[in-house]
Amino acid sequence: MPSRNARVQAVLDIPLHRFVGMELLDPADPPAGIWFPVGPAAQNQVRLLHGGVVTALLDVAGYLALMPHLTDDEHAVTHDQSVSLLRPVPADRRVELRGTVLRRGRAVAFLRADATVEGTLVATAQLTKTVVPAG
Repeated sequence: MPSRNARVQAVLDIPLHRFVGMELLDPADPPAGIWFPVGPAAQNQVRLLHGGVVTALLDVAGYLALMPHLTDDEHAVTHDQSVSLLRPVPADRRVELRGTVLRRGRAVAFLRADATVEGTLVATAQLTKTVVPAG
């Protein structure tokens, strides 16, 4: 099974994540969250944060928060996500996303993820992930 560092690197290496400029908030602590700039790759046609981009990355923040709760033989896949986009985010801002594990059961994990800009909540997600065998 891949090491935790390899699993985190695999998440960082996903082309969409690289394309939008996603980075770890703290490389020494991947579950602490991620950030990305609202650059051209993350903007809609009126130069605001694209809702689909923040939705996808809220899921990533949730997964990274869950990683310490998974064994080396486990992986987790999203089977439900509910997102609220609370306010528009202009171009060139830094969006920070943090996930929280609300409850980890044997086969299902419940998570929350929040996106903030300069401390202001701009989007939030409730996530349900199914724990599956890794590999």
